Amino acid sequence: MTHLPTLEVLDRDGAIQEAAEKVDDKTRAAFLRKAGVGVGAVLAATTFTGGALPKGMPALRRGQIPQSDIDILNFALTLEYLESAFYAEAKGSGALKGETQRFANVVSNHEFSHVKFLQKVLGSSAVAMPKFDFKGTTMDMAKFEATADVLENTGVHAYLGQVGNIKTPAVLAGAGSILPVEARHAAWIRDIRFHGGTTPATTPAPGGFEEGYSKAKILALVKSTGFIVG
Repeated sequence: MTHLPTLEVLDRDGAIQEAAEKVDDKTRAAFLRKAGVGVGAVLAATTFTGGALPKGMPALRRGQIPQSDIDILNFALTLEYLESAFYAEAKGSGALKGETQRFANVVSNHEFSHVKFLQKVLGSSAVAMPKFDFKGTTMDMAKFEATADVLENTGVHAYLGQVGNIKTPAVLAGAGSILPVEARHAAWIRDIRFHGGTTPATTPAPGGFEEGYSKAKILALVKSTGFIVG
């Protein structure tokens, strides 16, 4: 993964990889369903209105969103569920301090708002939240920082990989309003990890361009962590 810590760096004791290998086919299939792959979702009968919609994004009505956009939104929602749950658990763990604690508090609020926004747009078509096991990464500050680095950069690659596939302008505007926030999160945690630390220094913005990842690649990366357990 370009510019991202490898799984080996994150999982020095092998616990994450070991857990991933134990995930059965039924659980993997359930994750794919929750991510919106091939799901024949049906739009809610009610009007999507205000509240969680970002500024400038009009309310969407039934029939305005094609199935392909619903699948993308559910894919994004599954990733946002994961991030939201990760930060909620971490900020209450007592393991974080200083700027890392502040980062977790702020980003937790952002990810929760992303979840509520996507649920609002999708209505009854929204996938349910999976069950998570973060393998102790929320209980150790160094592991939390490394994991947050991976998750935020994965989010950037995921949104960037899908924006060109979105057909509805209003949905594109909504996803576009989340993408730069994920990028800011990624730069923030990268600065926390490497500024004045023992890890070799690197810039929070390592290149002039960024790569969008396919849905299949993102799903493979997320599954490899073993964080989604049901």
